[in-house]
Amino acid sequence: MTIDATTFTFHDVSEWPIVRQSAQSVRPGYAQQWEREMDSLLALSMPFVVIMEGDQPAEDHEDRKARGIWLKKNKAALATVCRAVIGIEASAIKRAAIQVQMSLATKAFGTRMEIAASNTEALALAEQILSGQENTAAG
Repeated sequence: MTIDATTFTFHDVSEWPIVRQSAQSVRPGYAQQWEREMDSLLALSMPFVVIMEGDQPAEDHEDRKARGIWLKKNKAALATVCRAVIGIEASAIKRAAIQVQMSLATKAFGTRMEIAASNTEALALAEQILSGQENTAAG
């Protein structure tokens, strides 16, 4: 099955199976499009990794609520195909704080969450995870 990049406006799927999500794409009312795209990614039944670019945006309450409901409803299905969500943060201090939050999110949503120092590091980690060549203490 192939991916039709023209149906995606929130996620950048041009580097499939690496999916990029930009904080700049978050605008009030985005959740419906985000859900449609996530449903499409799940329907592919193929492993992928999401790289989140940019600072965590201020999210509209209704969008956050809708996204949370979708994530809870699709937790098991998402965990089977989404190998990881990788954030990018240059500051070591901020990365340490974010890693704690991501550990909690991993438990809540069942999808591995990581934080990288740069886009290059995030891309390398995504490729390692997708290839199965990464050694993890938790694995």
